[in-house]
Amino acid sequence: MTDFYQEITPGGYGIAIKRKETLFSEQSPFQKVEIFESDSTLGRVLTLDDLMMTTEGDEYHYHEMIAHIPMMHHKAPKTVLVIGGGDGGTVREVLKHDTVEKVVLCEIDGMVIDACKKYLPTISCELDNPKCEILVQDAIEYIKDKENMFDIVLIDSTDPMGPGEGLFTEAFYTNVKRSLKPGGIVCAQSESPFAQSDAVKKMYMLLKKVFPICATFTSNIPTYPGGYWAWAFCSETVEPLSYWDERRGNAITKTCKIYNKEYHDARFALPNYLKELL
Repeated sequence: MTDFYQEITPGGYGIAIKRKETLFSEQSPFQKVEIFESDSTLGRVLTLDDLMMTTEGDEYHYHEMIAHIPMMHHKAPKTVLVIGGGDGGTVREVLKHDTVEKVVLCEIDGMVIDACKKYLPTISCELDNPKCEILVQDAIEYIKDKENMFDIVLIDSTDPMGPGEGLFTEAFYTNVKRSLKPGGIVCAQSESPFAQSDAVKKMYMLLKKVFPICATFTSNIPTYPGGYWAWAFCSETVEPLSYWDERRGNAITKTCKIYNKEYHDARFALPNYLKELL
């Protein structure tokens, strides 16, 4: 009998992936961490508490969006904070920007980092880059005393449950805003507008209390709930689509499977039901 990994959304539908063999499965102090080899075009799959986080086959759909959309709105991003993102995919994309001098990865669960470095090398490949500082600690505590430190903050968190729950609060977003340098930008994954509409609405209500500018951009992610994902673009001064560096953008586009200028511009066009939700 074929073994399937299955994930069902609150709406009663979901995804099934043929599982070939489990490569890693352990319980950390925070969550169950598992990586399995799929019998599919998706390759290896990372799950946390049995919820899928990333696959080798479609990870670029997520990582290119969370990194390049906000990064390309900044004229010269030098210091970047990635909250969560222990698989390393967001760090990999951030370091494609030659302006970056330092990226701090703040991930609460060291087991995720270690497992991904061993079993997902194409995603975690830049975690040993000398520009990357890895902090295994709680980002909620880390960010509390940071002020005027980062050009870009990317909140690459899990869903608002378990170890990721505290990353979806007004107090946390306020501390993140304080950590930004002038002209800074925050980008946060903000769930599936189709499959998790209640969580999306609640999150944007909080973000809009904190940031004068709070916009949404979306893209498709084949294996995520609903196949459609949203990210929050937040700043005190930077408007969406207000800047794009042609030199940097063209260089990065050559390394990407999705990202380009036309796709970038189209991400902020929203369907009617999402406009009404927000």
